[in-house]
Amino acid sequence: MDNQNKSTTFAPTVPTTPPYNAYQGGAFTFYMEYTKPPLDSKQQIQLLRQRGMTIADETFALEQLDIISYFRLAEYWKPMEADKTKHIFKTHSTFENAVQLYYFDKKLRNLLFSAIQSFEIAIRTKAISHISAKHGTFWFLDETLFSDKDLFNTQLAHIKTEVKRSKEDFILEYFAKYTSPECPPVWKTLEVVSFGSLSKMITNLADKKTKKAMARSLRIPQHIYLESWVRAITILRNCIAHHARVWNRKFAFNPQMPKTMTGKWIADIAPTSQYLYPLMCVLAYMENAIHPHNTFVQDFKALLTKYPNVDTAAMGFPHDWEKEPLWRE
Repeated sequence: MDNQNKSTTFAPTVPTTPPYNAYQGGAFTFYMEYTKPPLDSKQQIQLLRQRGMTIADETFALEQLDIISYFRLAEYWKPMEADKTKHIFKTHSTFENAVQLYYFDKKLRNLLFSAIQSFEIAIRTKAISHISAKHGTFWFLDETLFSDKDLFNTQLAHIKTEVKRSKEDFILEYFAKYTSPECPPVWKTLEVVSFGSLSKMITNLADKKTKKAMARSLRIPQHIYLESWVRAITILRNCIAHHARVWNRKFAFNPQMPKTMTGKWIADIAPTSQYLYPLMCVLAYMENAIHPHNTFVQDFKALLTKYPNVDTAAMGFPHDWEKEPLWRE
């Protein structure tokens, strides 16, 4: 056989000794083993001080590191780092400031989750009332009502799983009495499916006229904004459910921001921030639409007063956000 016609295959392997190089796909891939040992709280404090952080009260720092992991708190002192590679801190960086940011973020998540709860329950209720009035008790089982058939079948499988997993009395009572249809009526089923599943159902529903009516009932001008808001808030909800940081976080999806609304809104929609600000605008607006006498704005401002070290710009808030109609009390 002609040697020139031979093909040579290099199988990627991970070496067991340094320098952990392997030939793969025409290039060398570098493998590095993690060898850092675990540190106890006192060692963590020593490391932070070596990197330039000021820790005024070591007893307080030990108490906090005993109940909040070093890695979780690190998300709040990262902005204080002058060197992101070596993790060297800027002058005047303090452990106490990072902890304050952590507790602000924790209380902010509680405030946001309460507003999300109102939003989610209202969306479920609107979907039940508006879509059922037009398409019947079991519309969520009807493939012909949805645009993307593959997405419909995928979501229906999720819905069936969520319903079967539920231990709610009203779900168990249905299956104890009925064998068909395979899911309870929509007003029972939508109470136990995830908000993510509900979001995808609403987006995939082909009946734009009914979706528009849903949006208008919530003082949202068009269904495209309703769909966008539901998707964006679902992502925020999942973040909060996993106790993840919302302060100084970039989100994967931004809600579409209408230029005008029937209720109090923001005059400057130019910011396309990937941070929290547009999401909080959505929640503030929805709280006003659902619960006109809510205290969402007042509670947020009170939280900022309690934690004066918080930089709202790190959440995407513009300089004069308090002058916007939506944020004026």
